[in-house]
Amino acid sequence: MADPLPADLARSLQHLVGTAQYEWRSPGVSAGVVRDGRLVWSTHVGSARLDGELVRGAEDGDRGAPARNAVDDTQYLIGSVTKTFSAVTIMALRDRGRLSVEDTLDDLLPGTPFGDLTLRSLLAHASGLQREPAGHLWESFEAPDEDGLLRDLVRAERVLPPQRAFHYSNLAYALLGQVIARVEERPWQDVVREVVLDPLGMTRTGLVPDEQDRAHGYQIHPHARTATLEPVIDLRSTAPLGGLWSTVADLGRYAAFCSDPGRFDVLAPETVTEMCSPVIMADPDDWTTGQGLGFGLFRRGERVFAGHGGAMPGFLTGLRFRPRDRVGAVVFANATSGPAPLGLATDLLCALLDHEPTTPCVWTPSRRDDERGELLGRWWSEGSPLDFEIRGDALWSTMPGSRGALDDTRYEQVDRDLYRAVEGRERGERLELVRDADGRITKLYFATYAVTREPLAFAELQSR
Repeated sequence: MADPLPADLARSLQHLVGTAQYEWRSPGVSAGVVRDGRLVWSTHVGSARLDGELVRGAEDGDRGAPARNAVDDTQYLIGSVTKTFSAVTIMALRDRGRLSVEDTLDDLLPGTPFGDLTLRSLLAHASGLQREPAGHLWESFEAPDEDGLLRDLVRAERVLPPQRAFHYSNLAYALLGQVIARVEERPWQDVVREVVLDPLGMTRTGLVPDEQDRAHGYQIHPHARTATLEPVIDLRSTAPLGGLWSTVADLGRYAAFCSDPGRFDVLAPETVTEMCSPVIMADPDDWTTGQGLGFGLFRRGERVFAGHGGAMPGFLTGLRFRPRDRVGAVVFANATSGPAPLGLATDLLCALLDHEPTTPCVWTPSRRDDERGELLGRWWSEGSPLDFEIRGDALWSTMPGSRGALDDTRYEQVDRDLYRAVEGRERGERLELVRDADGRITKLYFATYAVTREPLAFAELQSR
């Protein structure tokens, strides 16, 4: 682990986790916080394995087993946080030219029902597919193999039209796992290991845990407070929706990548930004919870966090991160119900940022650039000011007195008289330069709107 946090901050984080473990009645809670690409704090409260005498359903040989505390390398089943690994893998294959998120199931799994659904809709839980694979997996614990998953699709339903509303679907991610395996012609888990786990050094993450050292999962009776040992399910073809085991140390490495992707050779930062951009709102009335391409989005106050939760029999997991501040948190609990690890992960990050706000990058003067100098300063469009400036080496515009960063725009130069908005307001639109006979810039067109050095009414533009 990296250098410790200040003692008072560490005590505050410890208090949050200890209080959560007590109030949740969870046998154990493990947590870690990352900042600037490294694990800066972790803790483990309670037991990864309970004293065997206290556990209903324990095998005879486990009756006398002592309680065991967790460490940073103790494995927990992370449930649906696994989905984000599937999503990262899909986006890596996209960036390598192996597929497109606009590809349909017909393109990649020919003959499959619901073949018109795109990978984008599946990634964002906007496909309208029913929540679970056909059957009663969470009662029978009999997961289908690959052939059975695809064969049973005829029994599944599209319960909503695509893009109508957010509708969480485990089935969608089981199908994304099949897409990965089919495109790469090897098992899903092998592709995930090559794309994500190995580059991040996640050696304790995988589908098969170390039985000697892993945490045990329990259901705590809501009234008697007794513990029942929960079974471990072989998810087979549905593993891409929730089958990975991981640790505070390993999932911390993943959170470090998610929160500061430029430090790691997994995905380009622009791709992670794309994954964390809202595709559909999960609560369209309140606008606090949205869904990107694999990552969920959550607003608390003025901060927006990305991440995902996970739930499997005996285990609950929370992953939260905020790329703007390069911070992330992971929380594990070994209980079927009761704990709220996503909320605790958010609490940890808010406590960290309230105590130690992120310091901006060091400002340095821009390099001298005569070519763009004529563009700089105040222009006017639609009766409102538009100021152009250089930040670092990039050309930006801002609208004074408006919504701040939401109306800032970054441009990239295409050729001498053409720029493209690549970030912020009107992203993707053209900024065109108009010159007079002497080569001086006299007018701009941004997204086809005239931009002039003087404030002009629309009527005045027509007369020029």
